[in-house]
Amino acid sequence: MPAIVLMERAGLAVFQAVQEFLPDGGKIAVVCGKGNNGGDGLVVARLAHERGFTVTVLMTAEEADLREECRLQLLQLQAYGLMPIFPRDDRWEMKMECLGMNDVLVDAIIGIGAEGMIQGKPAEAISAMNRAGVPIIAVDVPSGIHTDSGDELGESIWAMRTITFGNPKPFLFQGIGLEHAGHWTVEHIGFPPRLLGEPTDAMILDGCGVCNVIPERLRASHKGANGHILIVAGSHAMRGAAALSAKAAIRSGAGMVTVAAIDSVCDAVMTHCPEAVLMPLPEENGILTRESADLVLAQKSKFNGALFGPGLTHEPQVVDFLSKVWSDWDVPSCIDADALNAVSLGVQLPDCECVLTPHPGEMSRLLHSTIAEVQADRFASVREAVEKFGKAIILKGPYSLASAPGLPCLVNSTGNPGMASAGMGDVLAGVIATLLGQEIPPCEAAAAGMFWHGLAGDLAAAETGAIGFTARDVILQLSAARAKLTES
Repeated sequence: MPAIVLMERAGLAVFQAVQEFLPDGGKIAVVCGKGNNGGDGLVVARLAHERGFTVTVLMTAEEADLREECRLQLLQLQAYGLMPIFPRDDRWEMKMECLGMNDVLVDAIIGIGAEGMIQGKPAEAISAMNRAGVPIIAVDVPSGIHTDSGDELGESIWAMRTITFGNPKPFLFQGIGLEHAGHWTVEHIGFPPRLLGEPTDAMILDGCGVCNVIPERLRASHKGANGHILIVAGSHAMRGAAALSAKAAIRSGAGMVTVAAIDSVCDAVMTHCPEAVLMPLPEENGILTRESADLVLAQKSKFNGALFGPGLTHEPQVVDFLSKVWSDWDVPSCIDADALNAVSLGVQLPDCECVLTPHPGEMSRLLHSTIAEVQADRFASVREAVEKFGKAIILKGPYSLASAPGLPCLVNSTGNPGMASAGMGDVLAGVIATLLGQEIPPCEAAAAGMFWHGLAGDLAAAETGAIGFTARDVILQLSAARAKLTES
């Protein structure tokens, strides 16, 4: 497939996005670099000019410095009577300062090959475009964003829309790129299907794949056939965590839920989740004791899945409790919150199927690094944690990632910023523990759980508003989200 043909198709895809913004035409400025990304932009400019748009084309490199494919597109543009303005032109600076007079800007300065800090005229152009206060459509990647890491290479374009080509790229899911890409879509411009279908290090989850994982409920089903889940959670200061996890487990289809906790936590659970069974545990200063381990172990044969961690605190007696229980634990388990902190302190994970669900802070403690290092390459952080612990891992956050030994990273495509509030992790943990208790393998349980949980969050946002809904609102949407998945 000749590069010039791919360039034509890429330019057409971006121009169609311009038309979505300006269906009746208007004024656009296309800012182009010297490489293939700039060539894409020149195609956009030509197509817009043909359709009657008022078009300004600003180059960030001189004509002599253009690469071959970009130069060929320049010749075609000039043949249509549209003359770009190069940096040596006295009008260049003035046009850059007047970008705000346009209806839409197209960023075609630097594409996927960006390395090192952006300097010179490209940097000036990026700064001017961001100051203009006009919607920006980025071609393939916002200029100034590293394609793999999502890091900012100096200043970068803050796009309202990004049109990327072939497959999604890592910058869409991490770093500054996650924010600066805006609303993004993938356009297939003619890359060979064999190339696009080759296995990679990551893939995006969709509803069809998740639907195949969530177990069906048979007509002859009874509560004992749908998993008995143990939840070990809560302390006197954090009684709500256990209740949220228990309600989430029930809403996601657990046949029975037992909450093992101190008396005040049991009281809170019974108030908010009367369907749960209680296993009161001895306490000291509002926290369960090491001696509680014997009571939990004595009943482990009853359970098909378990959750450890929400609200337990990381006091020494909790660390001792987990160390004792896990030394003889063989029930598939979700390890969350304070149980993860115990692991970071050296407590050995149980010798059974597990899903670990850290947020970036917990992941930094597990890997003995910093949050900045975890977030700098979330994909690499997940792979490192999988290799270190040999378990399925979810790294929570926007576009949560899940993986397990020998498997690629699975990228979640559901969820929204309104879910950045207290209790959401407790809900997710309850869903995953339920799936584990229904004999779903750990990585599949992790992937399905985070997708399902995020979809419930999206339904909550649609019903109550984008900001201000609670973890309880998400729990109430779990059944509807499951129905939506099974209908897809």
